[in-house]
Amino acid sequence: MRRKTAPLLGGALAVALSLALTACGSGAHANGGSSTSAAGSYDRNATISIGSLYEPQNLDNTAGGGQGVTEALNGNVYEGLFKLTDDGKVQNQLATGYTVSPDGLTYTFTLRSGVKFHSGKPLTSADVKYSIEKVTSATSQAARKSSFAMIKSIATPDVHTVRVTLSSKSISFVYNLSYVWIIDSTAKDLKTTEDGTGPYKLDKWTHGSVLSLVRYAGYWGTPATNGKVVFTYFKDATALNNALLTNAVDVVTSEQSPDALQQFKNNANYRVNDGHSTTKLLLAFNDRVKPFNNTLVRKAVTSAIDNKKLLQSIWGDYGTLIGSMVPPTDPWYEDLTKVNPYDVALAKKELAQAGYAKGFRFTLDTPNYDPHPTAAAFIKSELAKVGITVDINVITPDTWYTKVYQNHDFTATLQEHVNDRDVVWYGNPDFYWGYDNKQVTNWVNQAEQASTTTQQTALLKKVNTQIAEDAASDWLYLYPQIVVASSKLSGYPLNGLNSQFYAYGIKKS
Repeated sequence: MRRKTAPLLGGALAVALSLALTACGSGAHANGGSSTSAAGSYDRNATISIGSLYEPQNLDNTAGGGQGVTEALNGNVYEGLFKLTDDGKVQNQLATGYTVSPDGLTYTFTLRSGVKFHSGKPLTSADVKYSIEKVTSATSQAARKSSFAMIKSIATPDVHTVRVTLSSKSISFVYNLSYVWIIDSTAKDLKTTEDGTGPYKLDKWTHGSVLSLVRYAGYWGTPATNGKVVFTYFKDATALNNALLTNAVDVVTSEQSPDALQQFKNNANYRVNDGHSTTKLLLAFNDRVKPFNNTLVRKAVTSAIDNKKLLQSIWGDYGTLIGSMVPPTDPWYEDLTKVNPYDVALAKKELAQAGYAKGFRFTLDTPNYDPHPTAAAFIKSELAKVGITVDINVITPDTWYTKVYQNHDFTATLQEHVNDRDVVWYGNPDFYWGYDNKQVTNWVNQAEQASTTTQQTALLKKVNTQIAEDAASDWLYLYPQIVVASSKLSGYPLNGLNSQFYAYGIKKS
């Protein structure tokens, strides 16, 4: 889930059980999906000022660092065995390659030679073992912790070899490893400091203001195309846009004020880029409790809300309706918007069939940052038309995490899910929304143990269709991913894939 300020599971509950792509290539910085505006000559020591609404809570993505720590540090300061490019492909990074045993249970990874952490310590297999175990530890808040539940053992035969044995096959194992930051096993105080292998090292972090990175002279790969990156954090989109207009920042990672776009479109000094997003805004029902344990009630509520009107009221011509959990960039995407269409008469009919002809009342727990309060008010108005009364309870991200995610103490809630390939969470009946369909769980498990991506895709298409037919949630819309930048810049990432924002390829003329 996208979190503005909360200390959440790594990526701030940007939850996803990411599924498979095989590793390919070995380049350090193949930044698929980046901007390609003509830069000509550029300043190799330029400072790139990046404006964002998502400040880290701390610098450890296994300790509730939030979405902001992924945006600032992933790929820039920390790297993985594999890299997820801006267009969703997996490439070798700190691993030069791997082999898999015939039974699909043992992976042997070969580490790149000559890699040093920012402290100067050489990368070894012990660091990789430590980093994976840090994600899977009992105290870890990493979003993908459960993705590695099948790890049986990790061995380090020599300093450049890591052997991981699984208890069951996992077609997504290598893909998921692209989210594991490789960290110096001897590093301390990682909530406020870092020791990664990336093209930048931490310069300073002034909480509530800025986080700066400087080019790391000892980097093993292609050096960053700029000398320094400064992330400046803002409390609201208006202040962020004003900073861009006054050249206080060079680029906005994710525009959150669509009404402000025209002033940039009409100005040759800026470029407005509409990339591919994986962020879904959900009206998530607690499928364990009345009345949302009734499929007909969930379908009725979904059909009573005009998602198209909601999207247009917030984003204008931007954004996409998808009808289920899967965005178009996932291999198992299908347009399912017609499964539970906007139809007030149908909604009233389904409510009557479910035994709620006169409607009912429920509380909607709503995070206190945009667009949730606006969306909640819209939903309240829409559902009133079919006799449903909504009591809006505005809560902080911290309260949401404890009340909704941990304790499941809610009837319905609004939340953003950022990551790609996260439809598989509907196969986990213990997840916060409590959807429990044994056939879906079986399909998800079978997909994870599939031998080919073709088999995996077919099974997850079934999952996607079934959760739509069950109205497991109401997937209100897919966010747009709008990056606004100075026309002097090129090489910045365009897509909002899992909140990452690779800065090392940005050039400033």
